Amino acid sequence: MAMPRATQGELIDVRPLGDALRDSKSITLMRTDHLEVVRLVLPAGKHISEHRAPGEITVQCLEGVIKFGSAAGVQLMRSGDMLFLLGEEAHWLEAVESASVLVTLYLPHDR
Repeated sequence: MAMPRATQGELIDVRPLGDALRDSKSITLMRTDHLEVVRLVLPAGKHISEHRAPGEITVQCLEGVIKFGSAAGVQLMRSGDMLFLLGEEAHWLEAVESASVLVTLYLPHDR
């Protein structure tokens, strides 16, 4: 059964999962016609191959450590680190430690 997404004005808990991280799954927290917010849960060693988002994105590390690769180079992201990319920028990521990451995607009109 799919977990319901948040509705307008509803509080969304994005605090670190802590001990629950190991048993958690990635989830879309909310989605509208032009915006999507996902909590991405990555076990240590998980690699997400190079890909591109159709619009701008922000990536915020909530807990753990990830390597994030883009045209700007490879960066280690830890809890509290955030970055943004313009649309169609190639990027990849890998969990150095088990991690949860908040990804916000802008979904362009022509999608």
